Amino acid sequence: MGHTEFLKDEKMFKLNYNELKNKDIWQEKGIRIPSYNIKEVKANTMKSPKWVHFGSGNIFRAFIASCQDELLDQGHSTTGITAVETFDFELIDKIYKPHDNLALVTILKETGHVENKVVASVMEALKGNEDYDRLKELFQNEGLQIASFTITEKGYGIKDNKGKLLKIVEDDISKGLDSPKHVMSMITSLLYHRYSSGKYPISVVSMDNCSHNGDKLRASVIELAKSLDDKGFMDYLCDTDKVAFPLSMIDKITPRPSKDIANMLNELGFEDTEIVVTDKNTYMAPFVNAEETQYLVIEDLFPNGRPPLEKATGVMFTDRDTVNNVETMKVTTCLNPLHTTLAVFGCLLGHTKIAEEMKDPELSLLVNKMAYEEGLKAVVDPKIIDPMKFVNEVLNKRFSNPYIEDTPQRIATDTSQKMGIRFGETIKSYIKRDDLNFDDLTLIPLVIAGWIKYLGGVDDEGKKFDLSPDPMMEELMELKDDIKVLLSNTSIFGLDLYEAGLADKIEMMYEEMMQGNGSVRRTIKKYL
Repeated sequence: MGHTEFLKDEKMFKLNYNELKNKDIWQEKGIRIPSYNIKEVKANTMKSPKWVHFGSGNIFRAFIASCQDELLDQGHSTTGITAVETFDFELIDKIYKPHDNLALVTILKETGHVENKVVASVMEALKGNEDYDRLKELFQNEGLQIASFTITEKGYGIKDNKGKLLKIVEDDISKGLDSPKHVMSMITSLLYHRYSSGKYPISVVSMDNCSHNGDKLRASVIELAKSLDDKGFMDYLCDTDKVAFPLSMIDKITPRPSKDIANMLNELGFEDTEIVVTDKNTYMAPFVNAEETQYLVIEDLFPNGRPPLEKATGVMFTDRDTVNNVETMKVTTCLNPLHTTLAVFGCLLGHTKIAEEMKDPELSLLVNKMAYEEGLKAVVDPKIIDPMKFVNEVLNKRFSNPYIEDTPQRIATDTSQKMGIRFGETIKSYIKRDDLNFDDLTLIPLVIAGWIKYLGGVDDEGKKFDLSPDPMMEELMELKDDIKVLLSNTSIFGLDLYEAGLADKIEMMYEEMMQGNGSVRRTIKKYL
């Protein structure tokens, strides 16, 4: 990144409203700061709130809040965002409040060039149930347009693996959703207050990286709304002219805050570089490091209006089918399967960074061949984004960016939940479509075999390693020794791989990977 050329600066500066008044020092350090009047925007936001966002983590600060910051800078908007944390309140106490809700966003380009900017669009930061009265005020305001979410896919779940309501949700229901603790109970209750105040319209937007995110959000809200036994409220929720749950597709790599970036900023003279690790194991700092590339494609359903976010970098509004197609392109062919491939084989071959894997001749060739020779043949073209351009960017710019400290171990988390969508859907396409030759499928079976080898927790040199967290871990530990039961598990792969005609190939590849040290790499080479 070239930051070693900096000597420790004697002029130290911090991240807060007061320090922003010293415009010269920020300019001298090449850090962009807002040109708009923050005090004015804050007054507008408190008086006429337009946007409440649940989930105050790094992708929100680096992407969503940054987009609104762009609009404010360009004069396209006059209000900011109220951020709400519902899981880890330490983030509000240790990151937001001490720094006046500001964030220093560090964009890491693959060339090594760094862009720093202060994002000031968050005008208020609340703690879910602790600040619930304030949230009710916001939702009772007729002008509120958007309630959005980045709470991870798990945040939308209100039932356990056996279909039973979570205890926290049961408790919320028993209290009539009056003092909700679960985020889905919270949004349902807040929508009820909005309904009771005048049936005001609103768009409730999941911006999480999961399939059919808006539908998942809507399903949980509808389920919880039933407990209130109010037909009028249910009619309100089901009327898209009143309450909309648009689909979206988000894409931006935002890893944990990097110590290297902290050191670089410290050398510039920026004082607030402490990386906080909360009791809930959330990693956050006053700064956010992220890649340059970003996409947010949203179904244009906003019954109470919306800010012109299409004027911000990477945001596109379109229809429902197109959002679905963009998500299908990304998740089933052009990014996520390649990520999982690097995750599985990265762990087996001793890598600790995704960018390092792209320098590994076999792994780089593997994801390239998987993308161009197997994936793109079956890709759904969403038209709004060119699949070839997208995958070129993924392989040549994003995964190979050495300054994005992302790890195969992080990507390997919850892999059992990803196999069906990331690989199963492409397998189904090869089965159904006459223009695709099923016998051409070689690398997807190779990755599935690699995942089964991964479940043994022993790498290609015979060393043990820790498996990444997975909600099916207990079951997987039983299944890994019975490959036939595992490969026929439709809940994992989305289809029975024996019926699909791939299981024998996978079994053979797995056996080849089990032939002692070095056999994983030898097997990869063989099938390349």
